[in-house]
Amino acid sequence: MNDHELHRVVQYVTASTSYARDTVSDILHTGLGELSALAAHSTRPFEREALLEYVSQWTIKRTGQPEPLVREVLGCAGRWLDEVYNECLDRQPEVLGESPDSDEGAEPVP
Repeated sequence: MNDHELHRVVQYVTASTSYARDTVSDILHTGLGELSALAAHSTRPFEREALLEYVSQWTIKRTGQPEPLVREVLGCAGRWLDEVYNECLDRQPEVLGESPDSDEGAEPVP
């Protein structure tokens, strides 16, 4: 996710919630940044729900924001969190608990 896309996410979430832009930006930069860093450097497998829970807890601790606020902001940005997760999966399937040669979701061969 580049800076332009992240800016769009911040704008969308700010418009969709009653939170200040700076607060939303801090939460999203922290959460999405950790998700990207984890995908780039971890060798431990994660399932989607466990990974998103980790990112939520990490963001709560790093930003000092209350849990309901962080969860609402990250939840509102769920579409983009899924996009980052899928990018991570494409780059390092074994890190996210998938087999690199997994054919799950592949079209059947006639």
